[in-house]
This record gives sequence, C-alpha cells and structure tokens, in this order.
Amino acid sequence: MDISLFFKAASDMLAALPTKSEHKITKPRRNVSYGELKKFQKYRTQLDNCCYQLFQIIQDCTNRGFLPHTLIEELGKVSQKIQSQRFRLAVLGEFSQGKSTLLNALLGEEIQPVREIPCSGMVTVLKYGIEKRVICRYKDGREEEIPFEQYQLKATISEDAALGCLSDELVDDEIDEIVFEHPDLELCSSGVEIVDSPGLNEHPNRTAITQKLLKDTDAVIFITNASRSLTQVERDLLQDVRTQLNHGQENEPATNLFIVGNFIDLVRTEKGRELVQRRIETIVQGQNPIVAGENRVHFISAQAALDAILRGTEDDYLKAFQNFTQSLEKFLTLDSGRVKIKHSISQINRVIEKGLDGLYQSVDTLDGKIKIYQVEKYKLLEQIGEASGYDIKIRYVAKMLNKEASVPAKNACDKWRKILNICMAEKSKKWVSQHSPVFNQKNLIQDYVNQFTIDLSQEIDDQINNTLTSFILKEYIDKLDFEITIRLKVIQAKFNRVEQQIPTHWSDPLDLAISGINDNFIERAFLGGIGIGGTIAAGLIVFTGLGLVPVVLAGLATGMVGEIGSGMIGFDGIKDQIKRKVCEIGLQNLDKLKIDKKLDDVVGSVFEKRVESSSRVIAQAIALYENLLEQQEKAHNETLEQREAEKIWIYQKRQELEQVQNRLEVILSKCAIV
Repeated sequence: MDISLFFKAASDMLAALPTKSEHKITKPRRNVSYGELKKFQKYRTQLDNCCYQLFQIIQDCTNRGFLPHTLIEELGKVSQKIQSQRFRLAVLGEFSQGKSTLLNALLGEEIQPVREIPCSGMVTVLKYGIEKRVICRYKDGREEEIPFEQYQLKATISEDAALGCLSDELVDDEIDEIVFEHPDLELCSSGVEIVDSPGLNEHPNRTAITQKLLKDTDAVIFITNASRSLTQVERDLLQDVRTQLNHGQENEPATNLFIVGNFIDLVRTEKGRELVQRRIETIVQGQNPIVAGENRVHFISAQAALDAILRGTEDDYLKAFQNFTQSLEKFLTLDSGRVKIKHSISQINRVIEKGLDGLYQSVDTLDGKIKIYQVEKYKLLEQIGEASGYDIKIRYVAKMLNKEASVPAKNACDKWRKILNICMAEKSKKWVSQHSPVFNQKNLIQDYVNQFTIDLSQEIDDQINNTLTSFILKEYIDKLDFEITIRLKVIQAKFNRVEQQIPTHWSDPLDLAISGINDNFIERAFLGGIGIGGTIAAGLIVFTGLGLVPVVLAGLATGMVGEIGSGMIGFDGIKDQIKRKVCEIGLQNLDKLKIDKKLDDVVGSVFEKRVESSSRVIAQAIALYENLLEQQEKAHNETLEQREAEKIWIYQKRQELEQVQNRLEVILSKCAIV
C-alpha cells in the first residue's frame, strides 16, 4: 500500500484543525512571539553551518592522507547532536487543571483537545515539522502516520472511561507516544518541543510514562487550580517532580520548574487573589522551597489568554500570560540554552584542535623533520598490533567480570525478594484511601494498587542504589575501569616514546581522546566516577519523582484490580484483607516478570558501554599510527615541488580551520550577551 496516500490524507485532515465556533475573530489574530528563542535558534543553525564547513575541510584533508578518518566520525557525532538539539518543555499536573488549554495558548492555536473531565490519555509531543502530520509510535518500535481524527481518538481518554474511572481503558499499552508535527506553531518553530502529558494522579501506567519524560526535560510547567490552591496530593507530586529534576537530590529546589496557578479569573476579588498568590508562593518558595529562580510562580487564566490571542485583543489576562511566557523564554535561552551552546562549541573546538595538530605533523613530515626508518616502521606496525590486542584483552576482561558479577548480583536479588513480602506488608500499614471498602471498593483497590506501585518502586530504588551499585557491582566495575586505564596509559606512554624519537603531534589528540572517555564516565556517574546506578536505571527502570518505577510494572495495576475485584466480600478488617491481596497479587506478577533476567541484561550493558568507549580511543590511536605511515610513504614518493605545493595547500586548510574557530568565538560572545 502506498504510504504517500496516508501522508496526503493526514495532511488534508490536519489542514482543517478544529476551532471553537464561538471564536468569531473580528480582528487579526494576535501572534504569540518568541523572539529570543528564535534568535537562539540562529546560533544553533550557525553551529550546524560551522560543522558542515569543518566537515568539508577535514574530508579534503582525509582524502589527501593528512588526517585520520576517525576525525570525520567524531565530527559526525558532534554534528548529529547539534542538529537534534531542542528545548524540551513538559506540562504536568493533575487532570482537568487546564494543561491542554495552556498548551493551546502557548502555541497560539487550538491544537489539543479540551474538556472538563480527564482528557489527555497519551503522551503527545508537539514539535516543528515542514508539513502537518501525526505520527503514532508504538512500544515495539513501529511507527505510522495517522489522520487527525485518529490522533484525537488515540490521544484522549473516552468519556465513559474518564467518568467511570475504567482503568483498563485509560491507556493504550501498545502506544509509546504520539508526535504532532506542524510548520506554523510559533513556539515549536522556535526550537521547542512540547510534551502534553496525562494527569499525574491517574492510572499508574500514565504516571510512569509522564514521569519518565522528566529525564530529558529542559523545563517543566506544573499547572494547578489557583481557585483551590495546591492540594496535599499536588504538594506531594511537586516534591517528587523536584527530586526527579534534581537527579535524586531531595532537599534542593529545582531551578527549571515553573508553577502556574490557572483559573485565576475564578477568584473574583482582589483580596482573594492576593491570598491565593501568597499561599501558593509560601508553599513553593517558603522554608523548604520547591522552586528557585526569578519569576518561577505565575497566575494566569489560560482560557482567557487563548481567547484574547484568537480574537486579536489585549487585556490583563493576556499580559499576565505574556509575563509567564517571557520568564519561560528567558530561562530557556539564558540558563539552559547557553549551557548547550557552550558545550557544543567545546566539542567542535576539540575536533578543530585535533585537525590542526594533524596538519602541523603533516608539514613536519613533508619538511623531513619526521623520518621513519625501516626499523621504526616495523615498531609502529607492532604497536598497531599491540593496540588491537589491548582492545581484545579489555573485551575479554569485561566479559569475565560481567560473568563474575552476575552471581553475587543474583544472590542479592534473591535475598531481597525473600524479604520483600515482609517489607511490603509493613509499608501497606500506611496506605490510606478515602473510599469505602463496601460501597466504593473498586476505587479503594485502585488507591492501594497505586500506593503498592510507589512503595515497590522505592524498594527497587533502594535495592539497586544501596546494595547492587554501592557494594556488589562497584567492585567489578572498578576492576574494569582499572584495566581500561592501565591499557590506555600504556598506549599513551608508547605515543610519548615515539614522539621523543619522531617529533609528532600525537600526544595532544590522544590526550583529548582519553579526556573524552573520562568525560563519558563522569557524565554517567551516579556513584563517584563509576556511573553504575544511572546506567542500570536507564535500562531496567525509569527515574521518576516517586522513586525508580520499573518499566516492566507499567501494566501491573490493571490486572491486579481485575483479580482483587472478584469475590472480595466482608466487613471486619476488609481493608487489611484488600491490602494483603494487593501485595500478594502484585508480588506474584513481579515474579512472573523475571526481573533478575532483565537485571543481567542491563548490568551487561554497563560493561559493554565502557568497552565501547575504550575501543573508540584505541581506534583513534591506531588511526594515528596508520596515518603517519601513509604520510611517510607519500612524502617519500613525491618530488620537492610536489611537497612544497602540498605545504601551501595544508597552510590554506589550517587557515580555514582557524577561521571556523574564530566564527565559533563570535557565536559564543553573542550568546553571552543575549
């Protein structure tokens, strides 16, 4: 079947996006402007252009044998990161707080469906695209373009499910996310991807999916109903979100969290608005602050602001909304954006420095300052073989250490599982619900299932962080890191010895390469310098504000409700009976999921990632050896005139590299004064 037919159908349907009939626009629509974000996008485009120019220079040098091919591969990875670089903005909160209306106001167009009962049933990513289209991504890796009507259907909870709390209908377990691409949404075309999430207080599936998004988010908007002022459930959720945004730090305020009190228009008196604002600000910025930074708390009416935007009018509600968007824009550009730009420029400069060192070495070779005699050539070939052998040795050591680590890891997991039922039974004593065990048993069970999931996630969090990473795996990862460090130091030492005999510029690029591998380890670090906990969590579980909620438990709660709901009758101690049944069924499902096997796979990936990093450095070392030998052979076969012409050509390429460096400095200086 021709996929273009589906694409055309989706485009045709998206062309007529739904709008409310009551909005009869008599004035030109007031566009939502994001000038600073657009300016920042220009910097990213300029960096991308610098990468392209740099690629052409390095490719020319590689084709003529003056630079190793690994430099192109390294630049390609840097360029790919820059091209995919976007600000990711998540909108979170309980259901029916106006998340979708707020998004529509941010976008300046009615894109997201809106109603008074729970509406958003799926994670939706709104982003820029050259054409309007909707992409449905499934958990098994499939993707398909769908018409807009299907988007509305898939992205929302059915009214029956929302009204009746039909948890088995709240989420389509096959769908991972829905991506909505649009060329004319001002905020998205300014380099921002927006995530519209399900309500945080709904089905545990949707909670896990929503909180997983915080891992890669630049900023979070937490929306609440200003007319009733942060409930205790919302405060707990905010504490969890803060912890997640701070990578597990519980007592530090989050600088990238914005609190938005919606429905401020429902608070009719000035005195009432002052009290509401003071109450919310005290909660989130008081003695134990949840947020930190300038202008992180705002009070708006998303619907009134959207009405003003669509009608092309201006009022106090629109001004309040614009103050909020300006604060958000300022944070994204000045705080988050500068860090992204500086990091990208640093990576590009690292490639340029390697290129310049290589070209200086090429000139020395052409001038005869670097001469490799036959005996030295054989030594270099031997060192190439030794470096390859080091790579094989590291892989073997990693394989053996992984095998050794799996035994105590499994024993620890088994020991933990044997006492888990006692731990969960103790935790269940603190579970609470406002629902009656007789007249509203289904909702009571759902509350207990939610609390079971939260407590189990905390147990897994403690097991991984306190036992596996701190004691068991650390020993084996330290051994592998020691092996890698020793082998790389040997290569470094041999480079230094070669440089003493043959004046090359090898040490600088190799130092940079080894520095790069250390940076990668540090970036992954969860424990001082080894990076076990974070890496395991990425594969086995998802970081959430409620702890580390297992991905494999995402579909657990629905089945439990169904099993508990049958035959549970009684009055005396019925709540305790339900709690015991929740724990029993939940732990039975946990056993079926074979987490120990999943743990083995993820622990193996920790070792493999280290091996990949060391292999990259060794490959660069080998490429430098081979490149030098190629240059020697080429210089030996050229005439004096040819060598002089080559030197002039290299000089031009060095100038081109330095020109790219200068352009990077200009971008950095402009970015600093935004």
